[in-house]
Amino acid sequence: MNSKLNNRPLYEEVAERLRTQIFAHQLEPGSWLDEQSLAIEFGISRTPMREAIKVLASEGLVTMKLRRGAYVTEVEKNDLEQIFVILSLLEGQAAKETAIKATEVDLNKLDTLHLKLEKAAADRDIEQFFELNVRFHELIQEIAGNHWMNGVITDLRKVLKLQRRDSLTRSGRLQNSLVEHRAILKAILKGDPAAAQLAMNIHLENGLRATG
Repeated sequence: MNSKLNNRPLYEEVAERLRTQIFAHQLEPGSWLDEQSLAIEFGISRTPMREAIKVLASEGLVTMKLRRGAYVTEVEKNDLEQIFVILSLLEGQAAKETAIKATEVDLNKLDTLHLKLEKAAADRDIEQFFELNVRFHELIQEIAGNHWMNGVITDLRKVLKLQRRDSLTRSGRLQNSLVEHRAILKAILKGDPAAAQLAMNIHLENGLRATG
C-alpha cells in the first residue's frame, strides 16, 4: 500500500483508509482489527493505528471488546431499529426546518439534485443512486443548519453504511425510495413543514422495513 500521507494528522489519514476498507467490506463486519499487522501494512507505528481505531470506535464503526481488542461492528436488527427511530426524529426535524428556511437558491439545488437521482433510478445505477441519496439527505441537513443535530445524523449514517446499500437492491425498493424522495421534495418546495416532516418519517420507516 502507498504510505504517502496528506498534511492531516497521521491518525486521521489512517482512520479514513480504514473507514474506506470497512465500507468496501475489505474489512468484514465482525472481523478482528490486528493493530500490529495493519500498522505494518500501512507502514506506520502502532500508536497512530491505535488512535485511528479509537476514532472509528467513536463513530460506531468499530466495537471494542474487553481483553479481546477491536472488531468491525456487526449491525444487528435491534441496532437498526434503534438507529432508525433516532434518524426519523432528527431527519424529520431537519426536513421540517428546511421547508421553513430554504431560499430559492436552496430549492433549486434540491431540485437539481433530485433530477440526478431520477436519472440514476432510470438507469438502474444503484451505486450512483446510493451516493445521490446520501447527498440529498445531507443537503436537507445543511439547509436546516443545526450542526449539533447534523453531527449525530452523520455518525448514525456511517453505521448504516455498513449494510444499507444492500437494501436498495431488494425488489421495488429503489423505485419506492424515489417516490418517497419526491414526496419530501414536494413538501419542501411547497414550504409545508408538517408535510416535509411526515414524508421524511415515512421514508425512514420504509427504509427500516427494507433492511429485512
